[in-house]
Amino acid sequence: MARGKIRYWAAAKAAAGVAEEPFDAGNLAEALAGARQRHPGELVRVLDRSSFLVDGEPVGTRGHETVRLAEGGTVEVLPPFAGG
Repeated sequence: MARGKIRYWAAAKAAAGVAEEPFDAGNLAEALAGARQRHPGELVRVLDRSSFLVDGEPVGTRGHETVRLAEGGTVEVLPPFAGG
């Protein structure tokens, strides 16, 4: 298990009601499951549409259970952005 923080951006921040919060998880899937449990409702829907960065690196199409989290690491939740 690693401890770090999840940062929420844009619609994810609005849905979570916080800009960031701690996680205690071994992989990205566990960290996101914790976020879904803490913030049922709109955040669950936003997470389903979001992209993620782990320590600045895009997760892309990798399975979230395969993305290991480092002690002191950061997960960034990037919902789809509108604009041009």
